[in-house]
Amino acid sequence: MSKTTIRDVAKRAGVGVGTVSRVLNNSPSVSEATRQKVQTAIASLNFIPSQAARRLSQGKTMAIGVVVPFFTNPSVVRRLQGVVSVLSVSEYDLILFDIEKVDRRDMALRSIPQRNLADGLLLVSLTPSDMDVEQFALADIPTVLVDAYHPALNRVLVDNAAGGYQATKHLIDLGHRQIGYISDYLNDPFNSPVRDRFTGYKRALAEAGIDFRPEYHRQGEHGRFQAQQMTHDLLALPDPPTAIFAYSDTQAIGVIEALRELSLSVPDDLSVIGFDNIEAAEYLRITTIRQALFDSGVKGAELLLSIMAAPPQTPQEILLPTELVTRRTTIQHNNAF
Repeated sequence: MSKTTIRDVAKRAGVGVGTVSRVLNNSPSVSEATRQKVQTAIASLNFIPSQAARRLSQGKTMAIGVVVPFFTNPSVVRRLQGVVSVLSVSEYDLILFDIEKVDRRDMALRSIPQRNLADGLLLVSLTPSDMDVEQFALADIPTVLVDAYHPALNRVLVDNAAGGYQATKHLIDLGHRQIGYISDYLNDPFNSPVRDRFTGYKRALAEAGIDFRPEYHRQGEHGRFQAQQMTHDLLALPDPPTAIFAYSDTQAIGVIEALRELSLSVPDDLSVIGFDNIEAAEYLRITTIRQALFDSGVKGAELLLSIMAAPPQTPQEILLPTELVTRRTTIQHNNAF
């Protein structure tokens, strides 16, 4: 049995193909009587319009592009789950762009608007350049940043500076004054929050009258193994830290693994605090800073759909708070390491 086409509907309703297309696209130029005839023909023929054809006729892709760095990162996955929860009940499909290198990022941010790949764009933990933002504007593609900042773009931010401050102050309140910070590279173009958390770390130290010691800060590629190596380096110092603030829970796990290799215990020999509150942190009972990972994805997708429907006069900003979650990897400090 051949598939019913728009021409069959037009013939049954006694109208042109163009009229059927206008009815499908809810055009106000069609009279109510004609609309009823076309809808009756559609129902009698059980016609299901091609989504691809509708997209073509509307001049839209009906897709949202989501650009993320390192898709396998647990925090990125959780944010994406929030995005999917919103888009799955919308009329838009999701196109995922996983970026792991600077050249891939630049190519993606410039090709998406040029090739009309999406009707809207979500950038997760990626800060676009001024040139990128100009291209988005020229292509008239609504864009929302999640966990990244540009003054010209709509954004959903986590207060990473406050989170870094909370993590460090928690350790200070426990009596620690020799506090290390393990992080991704501060100049990492994929990772703007790393600088904000570092700022919070240094602000808490300054507020408590503790000098920042550059040797207590180690930075490298993100990962458990790299965090293990940085922890070994810190603990090999003549005057090692008594506590470590890890930029992420993944890195906090690496810190704990390094301590086990050295036959040291957490938190008796070293207090450890992470950031993100991923599932593994809860399972391993790691003290951490909870950020609204899932909710940031939800808010980002909702904001994008909102500005696509009604563009705001000025960029919108949603700032999400962080929260200290105390578990078993931090303890009151009384004696030097």
